[in-house]
Amino acid sequence: MKDELISRAGLWWQRHYNFLKKNSPTVINVMRLNGTLEQYLTDLDRDAQEMFELSIKQYAELKGITEEFKAENQAEWFQQMNSIKARVINIVNAELIYIRNSGASAPLFAYSKRPAENGIRYS
Repeated sequence: MKDELISRAGLWWQRHYNFLKKNSPTVINVMRLNGTLEQYLTDLDRDAQEMFELSIKQYAELKGITEEFKAENQAEWFQQMNSIKARVINIVNAELIYIRNSGASAPLFAYSKRPAENGIRYS
């Protein structure tokens, strides 16, 4: 099941999986053992894509970027839409993809790089 899931996954799934693999491999292993990894990533991918599409639509409306504008000035329309798309990608990444607690309502593991905060004491 390891990385073969990645080949059939959506963009957001791949980004989040790679983030977890690099930063929280234990989370991936626990979810694999529980049988929840694939459903978690599928749900996250769907939510991120919905957020992406809705946000692009809302930003375009806010900026007044319409089909009429596209017909009048196609080059400017593409420039504006690419700018919006880049902004929305950053928002989705920050809010859903590159997060420290894997999208759970609370962190799966309370961990700090400082041993004293983990209850570990060295004599």
